[in-house]
Amino acid sequence: MSSEGRIVAADLGMEDGEERTLRPQVLLDFPGQGRTKENISIAIQAAQARGEALDHLLLYGPPGLGKTTLANIVANEMGVAIRTTSGPAFERPGDLAAILTGLKEHDILFIDEVHRLSRAVEEILYPAMEDFALDLVIGKGPGARTVRLAMPKFTLIGATTRYAMISAPMRDRFGSVFRLDFYDAETLTTIVKRSAGILGADLPDDAAFEVARRSRGTPRIANRLLRRVRDYAEVRNGGQITLDSARAALRMLDVDDLGLDDSDRAVLRCIIEKFGGGPVGLETIAAAISEESDTIMDVYEPFLLQCGFLNRTPRGRIATQAAYAHLGIPYPAERASTPQAGLWDEPESPVAD
Repeated sequence: MSSEGRIVAADLGMEDGEERTLRPQVLLDFPGQGRTKENISIAIQAAQARGEALDHLLLYGPPGLGKTTLANIVANEMGVAIRTTSGPAFERPGDLAAILTGLKEHDILFIDEVHRLSRAVEEILYPAMEDFALDLVIGKGPGARTVRLAMPKFTLIGATTRYAMISAPMRDRFGSVFRLDFYDAETLTTIVKRSAGILGADLPDDAAFEVARRSRGTPRIANRLLRRVRDYAEVRNGGQITLDSARAALRMLDVDDLGLDDSDRAVLRCIIEKFGGGPVGLETIAAAISEESDTIMDVYEPFLLQCGFLNRTPRGRIATQAAYAHLGIPYPAERASTPQAGLWDEPESPVAD
C-alpha cells in the first residue's frame, strides 16, 4: 500500500464488487460489541453537537473483529473523509507528514497495525495529535532550524492486534481506547444471515447457525465460510443451501464442530505429541510446525485460549486436558495428578523461547 493511503470501503479478504457491501456502513447495522458501540455513538453525537473533530480513538483486539469496519462507520457517521493506511507503510517521517498535510478539517486518518509505527514516525505524530501541529526540521548541521506548521484538527483512529506493543506515550494520546471481543454464536448468526441476504443466498436458520458456531467468534471467518458453503451448494446441491450441505462444505474445509482448522489442531498436536503436552516455548512451536510465531500468537492462540485448550505460563505453552479430549488423545495419568498452570499466570515473553 502506498504511504499516501487510500479510502477503504471493505477488506474482508474477499473479492471486490458485490462482496464489498458486506461491511455495515452505520452503527445500527453493526451487530455485537454493544458497550463499544454505545460509547462511540455518544462520542460522535457530542462531537457533532460541538462542531468539533472526534477525539482520537484506539481499537484493539484479535484480527477480523471489525476494527477497520468501525473506523469507516465512524467516518460515515461523522460525515467526513477517511484516509486509510497502515503502520508498516511509513518508512520515513516525511511519509506521514505528507499525509497529515493533506487532511482537511475533521477528517479521519485510520492507521491499521499502528503498533508497527517506527519511533521516528511516532515523534511526528505526538504534536500532531496533541497540538494539531507539525514540527519540521529545515536544513542540516548548525544551520538547521525547526518550523512548526499548523494543521487542521483531525481524528486519528488506530487499530492493533498487539496493544502491549504500542509505546506508552502513544497510548496516552488516544482519548478513547476500546477492546473488541469475540462474538457469540447468536450474534454471528445475525451477521451470517445479513451477509447471505446481500449475496442473494437463501440461507436457512439452522445452516446459518452451523456456519456461525464454527467461525471462531470472528465475523471475517464467518463471511469466508459462508462463501464456501454457498459455492458448495451451487456445485453439489443444486444451488440450495441446507444444514447437511453446510456441514459437508465445512467438513471439506477441515473445520470441526468448534471451528478449529488444520492449523489449530497442528499447534495442539505439536504441543501434545512432540513436547509431552508442554510447557514449550512459542518459538519452538513455530519452528516445529513451520509457522511464524507472530501468526501463532495473533491468529491461533486467542481462540485456543478462549476454548480452554491452551494455557500460557512463564515457562511456555501447555495443552489442557480439554485439548486432549477434543483431539481424542488419552490424557496421561501423571499429568492428571499434577496441577496445571492457570490462564492468569504471567505469560512468557512473546519472543522468548
